[in-house]
Amino acid sequence: MTSIALSAHSISARLGNSEILHGVSLALPKGRWTSIVGPNGAGKSTLLKVLAGLLPHQGGVELLGQPLAQIAPKSRARQMAWLGQNESAADDLTVWDVAMLGRLPHQAWLAAPSAADCAAVEMALKSTHAWDWRSRSLGQLSGGERQRVLLARALAVQAQVLLMDEPLANLDPPHQADWLGLVRCLLETGVTVVSVLHEIQMALHSDEMVIVAAGRVTHQGISTDATTHRALEAVFDHRITIHPLAGQWVALPK
Repeated sequence: MTSIALSAHSISARLGNSEILHGVSLALPKGRWTSIVGPNGAGKSTLLKVLAGLLPHQGGVELLGQPLAQIAPKSRARQMAWLGQNESAADDLTVWDVAMLGRLPHQAWLAAPSAADCAAVEMALKSTHAWDWRSRSLGQLSGGERQRVLLARALAVQAQVLLMDEPLANLDPPHQADWLGLVRCLLETGVTVVSVLHEIQMALHSDEMVIVAAGRVTHQGISTDATTHRALEAVFDHRITIHPLAGQWVALPK
């Protein structure tokens, strides 16, 4: 059985007339949390969307050892969940119904939710501290609250691989800490997590780090390694430095 959850081979991708990714190859380990980081415009979100099968590209992507293009859409949706930037859902849907959308890959066409579906949605809403709002409409929620509901929708899939693009958007520091704890719980169950993060402090908590600049991977390594820290400082033009503090690594402005 493969120990790689997601891999990319010589990936190139364009947005409009611009080539964003230039021959990117990488392999993301199963059961680990990998953060994709880099400066604005580096191609981080484009890379994540290619890995999710959401953007046309040249080159190959494999999910759990299978070519992504050869996996049936419903099967792919059960194996890999997605939380994108600025995701939307109808404001008149209840929080419960939004989270239940994550169960669609497991349901027959027009079938009513099963007991397993309801249990998965309850667990997802409770894990994101959104359970108390389950009867409220999405339009009644703040930006941070909506983000937690959309995260619950992704968690309700109960996929083996979870991809998240800027999942901490609109979340205050306590709920960012909750998100970190949730990721650690997912890892304990064998889930693979891949996140694009602007929050370098949070990314330093990940197991692995992929550093992207100008549409290329400049470094991939363990997040606690000195070589990764030096590569991270370099990609931000040495305007940050990585230091140990109270048993963890922090990025400080230089």
